[in-house]
Amino acid sequence: MAPRPNWKGYLKLSLVSCPVALYPATTTSERVSFRTLNRDTGHRVRRQYVDEQTGKPVATENQAKGYEVAKGQYVMLDDDELKAVAIESNDTINIERFVPGADIGSLYLDTPYYLAPTDRVGEEAFAVIREAMRTEKVAGLARAVLFRRERVLKLEPCGKGIVATSLHFANEVHAAESYFAEIPDLVLPEEMLELAKHIIHKMAGRFEPLQFEDRYENALIELIRSKQSGMPLKPQPAHRHTNVINLMDALRRSVESETRSAAKPSASKLESRKAAGKPVESKPVKTARKGKARLGKVG
Repeated sequence: MAPRPNWKGYLKLSLVSCPVALYPATTTSERVSFRTLNRDTGHRVRRQYVDEQTGKPVATENQAKGYEVAKGQYVMLDDDELKAVAIESNDTINIERFVPGADIGSLYLDTPYYLAPTDRVGEEAFAVIREAMRTEKVAGLARAVLFRRERVLKLEPCGKGIVATSLHFANEVHAAESYFAEIPDLVLPEEMLELAKHIIHKMAGRFEPLQFEDRYENALIELIRSKQSGMPLKPQPAHRHTNVINLMDALRRSVESETRSAAKPSASKLESRKAAGKPVESKPVKTARKGKARLGKVG
């Protein structure tokens, strides 16, 4: 089944434009979802809008949007009135500026979408805009109305298409200073930093999304299957975290643990070498390594 777009309109750069569509780049449909049930009957419970004063249910056709201008006083707006609020970004993604992609901090990134042309006529214009951004190594900044809200979009080439990531506005991002103001400026011992850097080098690797899985989701699925089959629930060990009293000692023990695991070949490798009649020898462990190792599989 072909993906359904969230938005259709035009991508515009100066006097060049082409018809495009925005598609969701991510999904949450694979997550475990729950229904609210009546514990006594097991029947599903449904939410219902009721009048705050009378307590009576309100039919869908009688529901309207309202903006509170004073305590208990509202300006009522109908769907037709909201749809009539027409601005250019309702149906046009107009690129207003180009910036280095690294200039846009990760805090401003919200939701990614795939942007693709919708007909053969506009494919050339789309490709020109895409390749010009790729060559100049810049991201485009544009606007579009998504779900009745105008959003700023960051546009970046992605293969044969473009990724459009909606951005938070400045007033939606909290200033970090108020959260970090009470963190003191510390003079850290050089040995502590060297030990921490050694651990980082040992654990360095590339980001490979497939190596990570949602362990909480898997635990939920196991719980549901156990209850469905009438099997007793397996007790889960409690995860206890102890406060670090001696940071230097904890860092040293972390390095020693990493060194021991690197020094000991796995049992299967030892057995295979013995079976082949090859000598089993131990190699000296280097205290520092510049190369990057791949991340191990996360269980």
